[in-house]
Amino acid sequence: MNILYCGDVHIVSGLALSAISLKNHVDEPLHIYILTMSLTWNDKKYDPIPEEPVKRIEAMLQEKNPRSSVQIMDISDLFLKEMPSCNMGTRFTPYCMLRLYADLLPLPDKILYLDTDVLCRQDPLPFYDTDLKEAEVGGILDHYGKWFFHQKPFCMDYMNSGVLLLNMKRIRQTGLFRKCRQYCRSHQMFMPDQSALNKLVQKKVLFARRYNEQRKVHPDTVFQHFTTSFRWFPVFHTVSVKPWDRQGMHETLGLYEYDNIYDEYDNRFMKIPA
Repeated sequence: MNILYCGDVHIVSGLALSAISLKNHVDEPLHIYILTMSLTWNDKKYDPIPEEPVKRIEAMLQEKNPRSSVQIMDISDLFLKEMPSCNMGTRFTPYCMLRLYADLLPLPDKILYLDTDVLCRQDPLPFYDTDLKEAEVGGILDHYGKWFFHQKPFCMDYMNSGVLLLNMKRIRQTGLFRKCRQYCRSHQMFMPDQSALNKLVQKKVLFARRYNEQRKVHPDTVFQHFTTSFRWFPVFHTVSVKPWDRQGMHETLGLYEYDNIYDEYDNRFMKIPA
């Protein structure tokens, strides 16, 4: 099973937790690819993911299946060459757009992209093994965006970009990611990569919400995605708790079922910077 993550040094804890959750539910070899970069922009300096925690993650996966592997790719040059100029100042870091450079890299023809705030709860192999045929992307409706954004009138078709099954062979043929990069250079958007993907994808497959549960977990949930949610009581407010916020997971969300992941993280990765 091929997995793709993206980010800088600040997502190392999330990356490790997500990888542990995958390892706990996948018996097949896991081949993880991580896109990162160095960047200085508007007095902000972003550092790439270091190799040391990546080696620890690979060693952990290989304890279960020796054929597993983890590869980190620094794509700083590619990003600077096609920088998404109009979207460098959004509330999302530029690293959110790294996945749009995947077609320029020697990646497998099928790969599952995951945000680092996604945890696996059940075997995702049936989802991963789905034949996308001529579709470029397989995804799940965005919990809130599906009500407000539509590519076709009166049709719920707006995907969340946190869990994406990517048909890289088809994406290279249609130029989807190349078109998205160009669009991000010339059009300012609130959620740049997600908006560009939804606008420009030619053919996609929509899956059940259990493969990207963004709200309330259910018995059949395969991936839980810890996105920002809205709460109405006692007053309207937003809730944004990530898996690496252990106290928030316990006290705000009342989730203790991932404590086995935290125990393993403590044993293996406590010295990794958050």
